[in-house]
Amino acid sequence: MSTLIGQGGMGQVWTAYDRRLDRRVAVKLLRPDKVAGQEADELRRRFLRECRVTAQVDHPGLVTVHDAGSEGDDLFLVMQYVDGADLSDHLAEHAPYPVEWAVAVAAQLCAVLSAVHAVPIVHRDLKPRNVMVKQDGTVTVLDLGVASVMDNDTTRLTHTGSPIGTPAYMAPEQAMGGAVGPYTDLYALGVLLHELIGGDVPFAGSTALGVLHRHLYEPPLPLRRVRPEVPEELETLVLRLLAKDPQHRPASAQEVYECVAPLLPARGCPTGLPLDPTRPFRGPHAPWPDHARTPAPQPAPAAPAEEKPDVAGAVDEVKRLLGEGRITQAVDILGAILPVAAERHGEHSPVVRTLRKQYAATLLDDGQYRRALPELRRLADERAAEAGRADPQSLRYRYEAAQCLEQLGEPAAALAEYRALLPYYENQYVAADDPDLALDLRRRIGLLLLALGDRAAAHATLARLLHDVDRTRGPGHPLAAELHRTLQWLGRMGG
Repeated sequence: MSTLIGQGGMGQVWTAYDRRLDRRVAVKLLRPDKVAGQEADELRRRFLRECRVTAQVDHPGLVTVHDAGSEGDDLFLVMQYVDGADLSDHLAEHAPYPVEWAVAVAAQLCAVLSAVHAVPIVHRDLKPRNVMVKQDGTVTVLDLGVASVMDNDTTRLTHTGSPIGTPAYMAPEQAMGGAVGPYTDLYALGVLLHELIGGDVPFAGSTALGVLHRHLYEPPLPLRRVRPEVPEELETLVLRLLAKDPQHRPASAQEVYECVAPLLPARGCPTGLPLDPTRPFRGPHAPWPDHARTPAPQPAPAAPAEEKPDVAGAVDEVKRLLGEGRITQAVDILGAILPVAAERHGEHSPVVRTLRKQYAATLLDDGQYRRALPELRRLADERAAEAGRADPQSLRYRYEAAQCLEQLGEPAAALAEYRALLPYYENQYVAADDPDLALDLRRRIGLLLLALGDRAAAHATLARLLHDVDRTRGPGHPLAAELHRTLQWLGRMGG
């Protein structure tokens, strides 16, 4: 028997039973609003891709995903059932929230975010409803990757003109439709910390627009004005996390963890209360409740050395896997056969070059941007050395490498690369292969300027782009409609 246990803007969550393994699970149903035709197909493709990417993150602070797929118009996610309370309810039951508890929650979230951002993935919708506190005090993060499924490669305005996400926890660059990155999740962490300690989010309002305007233009209230007992260093950290400009926030979740670590409770006897988030720090790895210790597993005997794989057979296997949508497995096989192919055929042979192209493209499609970046740069440099820096294929590799930088949360580096590429794509000869790529470059430049807080330059860039799109493609072009919405939003927000 299924029971509805949660509902929000992205879908519903039900309890259910896994009949095969006889266990309780949680099932999230994502029902896209008024999506049909090719857009629905693209949404399903993105959904399955995000499930593959998030499955790469192995961390005890993330909910385990058992299965994913589609049934009719529904997209479903089968997850571990977490026995506990969501952080919003936990806060309501323990107001005012103990400062030690808030610090312990933040430290655990930093550990999760550090693992997530290393993939890289941006959560995009970190908030108390997406954080569970389990009976043993450990914190579990939900909905990883779901927000990005409901959006595109950068967080843009939806068809209604509203940004994806939850306004109360939304970073300024996300609210403005700019490129998001790890710094966006750190801002949401700052909002969450402010709410736990101060009792309310730093920016509230009666309308979403009013809330977003405050995020953009109002300074947050320092926590010590609400609770004088808050350590000064904690107040300073929250203010840094809530900086309007991403460049002024802490550099990483690791840095935030190092700031809160001295404020964590000393090791010792836990309080004994359930749902106590300080417990993992007072008694690391202590069992809950007390269970008999199980013997440690014995190491498996060493496997015999494997023979070097057959390159031609591996290539056929990769084609089959890609045809079945099993991209992650195809990536692993390509990565394994590349050194073998290079040894047999030579590093610069056509066989190895073709395999490298396939490897880079598959990494990119699988969302493994950190691994794809050096491969794309290598391909770009090799092609430029042979055919010149204006060669379209070399430029395409550089463009894809810049996309990796953007996804890795390096907006300044991505912006510099896009700007370096733009003159080539505005050249008639290079643009002949892909006339819309110059427009996309200019759009990405505008969105990255938003992410970096330069709203005036972003407005000017996007306004010039809109004029050119209207002139060359007509006002009915999809990009024109998107730019109209973004510029209208900027105008309403005073950009």
